[in-house]
Amino acid sequence: MQFDTKIAIVLNADLATWQKLNVTAFLMSGIVGASPKLIGERYRDGDGNTYNALAIQPVIVLASDVAGLRKIYERAMTRGAGMSIYTEEMFTTGHDAANRAVVAEFGAADLNLVGLALREEKKVVDKITKGAKMHP
Repeated sequence: MQFDTKIAIVLNADLATWQKLNVTAFLMSGIVGASPKLIGERYRDGDGNTYNALAIQPVIVLASDVAGLRKIYERAMTRGAGMSIYTEEMFTTGHDAANRAVVAEFGAADLNLVGLALREEKKVVDKITKGAKMHP
């Protein structure tokens, strides 16, 4: 199945493994929250057990350094792309309201980004994420 859109998550390559996994999960939840139709039907195994539905579209995970992540963020902002973001300060909080509060403490130019995710038309995502590499 071909999709007109692409989902890309871009992570700071210098994060610890647990941080990369945490950030990826949070960022993807933002993408799904913005596009609930991305969730398919529940899964069912051969014995009739059911499992939660998953995203219907593949997700690409990329890595970049801090400067590259900032460039990608700026390209996305210039193009008006909807984004999920995760900042360094969010690692110190314990819930959604606190996450939103620490993001609100910074202007866009001062956000300490460690990851972002977007879902847009394929060519737009490719242009925005130019320079990021496939996560190893």
